Amino acid sequence: MIAEQMKGFVKNSSAIRAMFEEGKKMAAVYGAENVYDFSLGNPNVPAPEKVRQEAVRMLQEDDPVVLHGYMNNSGYEEVREKISNFLNKTHGTNFRKENILMTVGAAGGLNVILKTLLNPGDEVIVFAPYFGEYRSYAANYGGELVVVPPNTADFQPDLASFEKLISPKTKAVIVNTPNNPTGVVYSEETIQKMADIMRRKQQEYGTDICLISDEPYRELAYDGVQVPYLTKYYENTVVGYSFSKSLSLPGERIGYLVIPDEMKDSEDVIAAANVANRILGFVNAPSLFQKVAAECLEEHTDLEYYNRNRETLYKGLTEAGYECVRPEGAFYLFVKSPVEDEKIFCETAKKHRILIVPGSSFDCPGYVRIAYCVSYETIVNALPGFAEVIRELKG
Repeated sequence: MIAEQMKGFVKNSSAIRAMFEEGKKMAAVYGAENVYDFSLGNPNVPAPEKVRQEAVRMLQEDDPVVLHGYMNNSGYEEVREKISNFLNKTHGTNFRKENILMTVGAAGGLNVILKTLLNPGDEVIVFAPYFGEYRSYAANYGGELVVVPPNTADFQPDLASFEKLISPKTKAVIVNTPNNPTGVVYSEETIQKMADIMRRKQQEYGTDICLISDEPYRELAYDGVQVPYLTKYYENTVVGYSFSKSLSLPGERIGYLVIPDEMKDSEDVIAAANVANRILGFVNAPSLFQKVAAECLEEHTDLEYYNRNRETLYKGLTEAGYECVRPEGAFYLFVKSPVEDEKIFCETAKKHRILIVPGSSFDCPGYVRIAYCVSYETIVNALPGFAEVIRELKG
């Protein structure tokens, strides 16, 4: 009965979600406090208090017909105006409300812009390790994913390989910084060189290449690290943002796209993205949380909470003998497996009730992702188990 394409998607369904479901089963057996689930990037920090206050105020004071009703497919005009003004103040940009399209999270936004841009057979380049759903998102619209091999020295993009992989079929390049799963922030030098390569290739092939910046972790950067705003480096850039991590609202599915005027045929792209938002079935982003997010643009999640987790986990794992690039952002550690097959590492960890995700899920075997957006106690209590796992695997 189901479509042939869906058979493949079901067979290769997300290992992250599968591990999350496994964790729920184990918690029922051993007790949630005795299962150390590092599988899912589900924020453990509550949303800022202002989020609750604004939601309650709007529900009590606003006209319910308007608050819960339809609006322009792009979203409320006043919301988009506030977001464009905030971005201009923060990043020195020059956006208008017309450059903002409210979306059903960053995932919805990525699907909207890929639907807008891709013809069947167009290529979308990603840098391994990458969020595995990118492959499905590209395939949704007949796109082919082209993977730049990982640079495991520091997990900055391998630009020499990137340049070789750009072809006349290249329509888009997706970058994710701070990165899931490594926590690495792409440097300004990296972004500038990437932009130069793309401009040269556009001129060489007579094509237009869109740089799509997937930014759910933008606000989660540590030690004063600056995350470059990519529209300032390359004209054909679209930014996909989500409030899921910055305001701890993953289940509310609220985000936006930025489509700058500098982009080639920007008016046509903006118009097509609005139509894509509708015909994909999103219609519009959630009405209440458009308005809530617009009132909380200056609010942030508790970064110090995540930073303490990062420091404790990184120190504990490296002292136990694990190898890992120190993350600069997001809330993940990408740890080298003590044995060649990281799935053996994951299975051994599971025996100690520790759930981690194999790097092959991110097209980077030999590593595992550990999400530290959990309680501090989970990290402290899991460290002896991690130490035992590496002792077992190294004999």
